[in-house]
Amino acid sequence: MKVLLIGSGGREHALAWKLAQSPLLSKLYAAPGNPGIAEEAELVSLNVEDHQAVIAFCRDHGIDLVVVGPEAPLVAGLSDDLRAAGFAVFGPSKAAAQLEGSKGFTKDICARYKIPTGAYQRFTAAEPAKAYIREQGAPIVVKADGLAAGKGVTVAMTLDEALSAVDDCFAGAFGAAGAEVVVEAYLDGEEASFFCLSDGKTALALATAQDHKRVGDGDTGPNTGGMGAYSPAPVMTPEMVERTMKEIIEPTIRGMAESGFPFTGVFFAGLMITAKGPELIEYNVRFGDPECQVLMMRLKSDLLPILHAAATGTLDQVTAEWHDETALTVVMASKGYPGAYDKGTPIAHLPEPREGAKVFHAGTARKDGQLVATGGRVLNLTATAKTVAEAQAKAYALVDQVEWENGFCRRDIGWRAIDRA
Repeated sequence: MKVLLIGSGGREHALAWKLAQSPLLSKLYAAPGNPGIAEEAELVSLNVEDHQAVIAFCRDHGIDLVVVGPEAPLVAGLSDDLRAAGFAVFGPSKAAAQLEGSKGFTKDICARYKIPTGAYQRFTAAEPAKAYIREQGAPIVVKADGLAAGKGVTVAMTLDEALSAVDDCFAGAFGAAGAEVVVEAYLDGEEASFFCLSDGKTALALATAQDHKRVGDGDTGPNTGGMGAYSPAPVMTPEMVERTMKEIIEPTIRGMAESGFPFTGVFFAGLMITAKGPELIEYNVRFGDPECQVLMMRLKSDLLPILHAAATGTLDQVTAEWHDETALTVVMASKGYPGAYDKGTPIAHLPEPREGAKVFHAGTARKDGQLVATGGRVLNLTATAKTVAEAQAKAYALVDQVEWENGFCRRDIGWRAIDRA
């Protein structure tokens, strides 16, 4: 098969790395890709916002499967246009991508189909939202309704923090994403990420992970797109996985189909494991970043036929097998992230490749032959081992080999699992 991969981040590098191992793959293209992806695929200069240009490329190059990595092209309807042109696409339609594109849409689906989640209200103006917050009290969660690159959520532990978050949203801190705000109950428990494929009717459970969102050690500082992750998540026992499938995933698949939005692609369910069991925090409609990196390190099966099956309605004909080892990734970010940070800073040295360890590029480019950092999250230092502690030590050994003056990382990825052990 000839495959076109859309995206340029660490998630897409992990997907490219795994797809390139498939004996079924004859050619892998990536648009726009990054220097790490270039080691696995031929990079093509395509404006993915120009859907007709993407379609023309697929026709000219005989593409058999398009894999859409990031959420923005999915919310913009790239999958719909490609499918209308006759191409198999891994990724949901624009309508189904509302599960990530609108927090309010997801909460309404949960309410309609009795999917466990926190109580909520939707607001299009600041004062009613503030009145509701004062009535409910803190802690409470304030979310920009639309896509905000992982930064539109405030878990407010005080009323002042919650009220300020509402002001930020309606003042334009998150652009159009903050035109509507969802205020929801704070859920107390342990977070976990659960991944499951769907072809619109069949569900295939993948694996679990736990990510670390806050920028500082000890879960301090503002939320980011994710500073690291590990898989599997110990809190997701076989019983908890079964409950998640029955109480959250399967009702969502049924509900989306009944609502006229059959879902094809990957469900990334952000969960809170509370005293009641699994409750949904939010859905993403693509592989997580950096969760995808640890999932691909653990996946034993060939990824390509699994994604193709999800795209073509034959998911009931495939299975996914996993290595028992733990995988853990640490994000090296530009100093200042998630606030302002310098771009174009040179990276002088990366670790040499070795078994059970991989550097995924998230925000890099080549400038005059020099590898430079172009994003907030720049490198994903990823390792596998028998235990979380061993994988953590192995990943941080990779961090220590990176020569990049502007890089920083936190030092406690996986600490929850290590503490429990």
